[in-house]
Amino acid sequence: MVDVTDATFQQAVLDRSAEVPVVVDLWAPWCGPCRTLGPMLEEAVAATGGAVELAKVNVDENPQVASTFQVQSIPAVFALRDGKVVDGFIGAVPRAEVDAFVARLAPEPSEVDLLVAKGDEASLRRALDLQRDHAGAVAGLARLLLGQGAPEEALELLGRVPETPEVRALAAEARLATRGGGPTADTEARLDTLLDRVRDDEDARQEYLDLLETLGAEDPRTARYRRALASRLF
Repeated sequence: MVDVTDATFQQAVLDRSAEVPVVVDLWAPWCGPCRTLGPMLEEAVAATGGAVELAKVNVDENPQVASTFQVQSIPAVFALRDGKVVDGFIGAVPRAEVDAFVARLAPEPSEVDLLVAKGDEASLRRALDLQRDHAGAVAGLARLLLGQGAPEEALELLGRVPETPEVRALAAEARLATRGGGPTADTEARLDTLLDRVRDDEDARQEYLDLLETLGAEDPRTARYRRALASRLF
């Protein structure tokens, strides 16, 4: 479960729904039915073991998201897949209907999915033997390879799948590792140094972007250094 804001909606819901179905729960603290429905949704989504994810949006604090769904009353629940609404309901409903709603979104796991769920290297490699571009297997094995100090193999592996926020972050980490670096206590000093070279040095520009990617959108430094980059380039 993740609390989503106007600022994180694109990445946490729309982009993420390209990887797994995302249930969006639009609620507010003053809404009694929301407090009844919320825990039922959380339990039903948790029971899928990660096959479905839940994003909760406080509509009082995030009016842009509420406007996107044209919400006139809450609770309002929408299911998204590949950035599009595929199901939904308005108002509190019985537990059986909540369970059925979530179950419709969670496909039966394939052999590859079951191997990926194990998460060990042998299972992930076997999964990729069966389906070389399985996004979950690619990301899982790439993460293990980074931990083992094999960023080149991780980067090659990530090239098999389309770019997603997770793939982009892992690839950035892998590229930094091939240079023998990554986010540290000296990240700001490194960004300041690279900033002087980004206009004319493509490698410096890529390293700068990779450092920002690994910092993450929630880090306040990311927006500041992106503005600095734009001022140098444009």
